[in-house]
Parts: sequence; C-alpha cells; structure tokens
Amino acid sequence: MTTRIAQEDLVQSLAEAFQFISHHHPPDFVAALRQAHEREAHPPAKAALAQLLINSRMAAQGRRPLCQDTGVAQVFLRIGCGVQFFRHDGGPVRSLQFVADEGVRQAYRDPVNPLRATLVADPLGARLNTRDNTPAVLHCELVEGDLLEVLVMAKGGGGDVKARFATLNPSDNVADWVISQLPGMGAGWCPPGTLSIGIGATPEQAMLHAKLALFEPIDMHDLQSRGPSTAEERLRLEVFEHANASGIGAQGLGGSSAVLDVKVKTTPCHAATIPVALVPNCAATRYTQFVLDGSGPAAIEEPSPEVWAGIPDHFEAESARRVNLDELDAGEVASWRAGETLLLSGKVLTARDAAHKRLVDMLAQGQPLPVNLRGKVVYYVGPVDAVRDEAVGPAGPTTATRMDRFVEPLMAQTGLLAMIGKAERGPEAVAAIARHKGAYLAATGGAAYLLSKAIRRSRVLAFHDLGMEAIHEFELADFPVTVAVDSTGRNIHAQLRVNVVLMENRSAG
Repeated sequence: MTTRIAQEDLVQSLAEAFQFISHHHPPDFVAALRQAHEREAHPPAKAALAQLLINSRMAAQGRRPLCQDTGVAQVFLRIGCGVQFFRHDGGPVRSLQFVADEGVRQAYRDPVNPLRATLVADPLGARLNTRDNTPAVLHCELVEGDLLEVLVMAKGGGGDVKARFATLNPSDNVADWVISQLPGMGAGWCPPGTLSIGIGATPEQAMLHAKLALFEPIDMHDLQSRGPSTAEERLRLEVFEHANASGIGAQGLGGSSAVLDVKVKTTPCHAATIPVALVPNCAATRYTQFVLDGSGPAAIEEPSPEVWAGIPDHFEAESARRVNLDELDAGEVASWRAGETLLLSGKVLTARDAAHKRLVDMLAQGQPLPVNLRGKVVYYVGPVDAVRDEAVGPAGPTTATRMDRFVEPLMAQTGLLAMIGKAERGPEAVAAIARHKGAYLAATGGAAYLLSKAIRRSRVLAFHDLGMEAIHEFELADFPVTVAVDSTGRNIHAQLRVNVVLMENRSAG
C-alpha cells in the first residue's frame, strides 16, 4: 500500500511543532518537576524549582519561549517503505533536508513568536549566524509500513556541551564511569533534567541512542516502586540515586533534585569494547512527536491546562533582600552572602562571549570602551527579540564559565562589581571575584520567560552588529538571583568540586 504525503504538509507540521515546543514542556516533565519541588528541602534549590514551574505555566499561557536558547532544531524521520512524497504545487520533489530546513525557517522566523537563531556557519572562521536557525539536523530511517513518524526537538547548547563519550573495557563498570562524569558536567546543563546513557554499537550510534532515549516517558517513580528486573534498570536506579545524592542539585545550588530520570538504551557491540555515551537534557526539555498518513498536516495536541493547575503565576521570594543597582557600591556587595536570595532593581548591562572578547581586546589595545563598567553589573544573556508590548523577549542566563577568562581583566581595569549568569565559576574566576571584592549571582537557567517579565526596559548601547550578543542596557524590577560567589570567595557551587574527589575515589576503588 502506498501513502502519498505532500511535502508542504510536512513543512507546515514541522513549523507548527517547533513553535509549539518552544513554549510547552511535555506534561510528564512538568509532573516530575512538581514532585522534585515537593521533595526539595534546600531553600535555594527549592526556589529555583519554583521558578521553573512558574516559567513553564507562563510560557504555555503566553506562547513565548521557555528558554532564550531556542536550540538546535533536530528532526528524526521514520519513513515507511510505502510512503511516497509529492508536492501540492506540482513541482519536483525536493530533498528531505530542504523540506526540514524550510519547516525550521518558518518556525524560527514566525512574526508572532520569533525564536532566537542559534546556529553559526563557518565554525572555525567568521562564525556568522545563519539568521534562521538552519540547517536542521536531520536523521532518516527507512522502516516497514506506510506512515511517516516524526520526532522534533530543540536542544540547547548547555546540554550538548556536557555530553560525554568513552570506550570502556569489557571488565569496566559502566555505573562507575557515568557517576565519575557528573561533577565535571557541573550545572551548565541546567539541571534538573534527564540523563540518558547509550551503550553499545559504535561511538556515533551510542551517542545517537543516548539522545533518542531522552524522549521516552519519565517513569523513574514507577521503577523505584516496583524495583529493577534487568541490568539496564539497575543501572538507571544506581545512577539516579548517586546523581541526586551528589549535592549538585537544581541549577547546581545543592539539594536533592539534579536528575528527574535516567534512561538507558543498549545495543550489541564489539566483544572487545563497551562504547558508552552520556547525554543530559536540561530544564528546558522540548520535544514532540506526530504522524503523517497522507490526510494533511499534523494536528499538534495541546496538553490540558490541568497540567499546570495550582502553579502560581508569579514568583514570591521569601526573605529576599531587595537591591537598588543604581545605588550599588562595594560596601553593599560586601554585605551579600553566598546562598542569599536577592531581588535586583535598576540598570544592568548585558554581554556574552563575543562582546566580552571585544571589550578585553579594546582594553589590551588601550582603546576607550563604548560603555562604562565601573560599579556596574553585567548579565550574561542573549535575549529573544521582543514582540508586541514586551520590553525584551525571553532572557535567561547563559553559562558563566565561558566568560571566566574575562573576569580578571574586566574587574581589574574597569571597576566591574558583579556578574549574573548560570552554573558554577571556575577557580580562577572565583579567585578574581574575591580579589576584587565583587560577586557572582546565579539566575535560574530555563526560566527565561519568567525572568523577562522582571525586565521593564531594554536598549542596545554598543556592538549593534552582534545581534542578540550586542551590549544591552536592561532596567530590572525585582529580578531574582542567588548569590553564588560572594566578595570573600565563598562559593555555593563549591560542593561540586568536593564531589569530584569523592567520585574519583569511588572509581579508583
């Protein structure tokens, strides 16, 4: 039997799917996040989990991105042998890469909900943004049947940056290797989320299996209730228990909720090896699946509003200290303590990798800077474009460690007081912050829409050509952060480094 599927229907379905997942968590993820929030007793982690839940509800209602990193667009097609593609317009059938790219292009350039283009071409050279988030990453599999099964996902940089692979010996312990990787992954992948382990086959297949297993339903609670019956299930439980006992916690702030589930997919491998891939999925988990049967474009099913029932529509920070950034001085910064919650109001400047490099290069060349950083706070963010009455689109933090090399020159030569980002800082950056009596503040990664509502005004001050990486001035109103590194060098993420030693000792033993 032959099923004729119009390529235009696939384009429309892909565009609608990528739009949908930009603002909708899967219901099972929201349920697991609720359970983690209920269990969590560590105040900074519980506050971060609350922000993620509120952000999930707000993004679904407002149909705006959960996270400013709207991800690399990935398309997985399972094409039945009986499927035949055609075009409604009578034109020649195009390649599936062309079709996937067109679906992504329409989704990311949608004028109602524009998504941030993330991909850069010429990765070893000019690294120019492709402006429409193409090309899509496309995987095709020819299978029995006469249907087209489609999985679409948007994978942010933090999760893929933290992926790991190793070829182990047959006598090695897979759980030991996986657990030894967790401290080095830190919090840059924006936990809580799912960890997935692909075992067997070849390196590229192990990694692909790990990625695909991320999108199986979250069922760890059921597994814990009934107990493991296979080696794969025993591995799932062991890694889950160690990950959540590690002290990493939500957003790396400590507590017991770094991982919501662990998935394992195995396949036959060479007798001399155990290929093992480890891939995390972040707090901005985004994917959906649909089937085309030749009857027209897919209808993306909306979850019931009950998924978010009872979640508040704004974040209340108990015992938080309010800070006026327009009157900030070294004395105020010195009074902050690691682990404390602050609500920031007033003006901050934004800068990411490209802007930081330009600033430091200008300092090295003795050139005046286009902005005054003395006494200022810099927010590591690349926002989504604003629409309608927004001051700015979703604007959550990016990973702070990428800016570590710039901390010392900027604090020493410009008088920069503090920085806002996500995840931990490296030892050199922490030392520079303590040396210059500054601070590093952690905002919740994956809560971009919630955080954008605390930004009342935005304007570009410098480096317009960098697009979302340009230096903006934001005016904040009760913007929530946690003091991650204070002026004495006390570091809320320090437990991560302690656990490196503990887990290495486990592996060595």
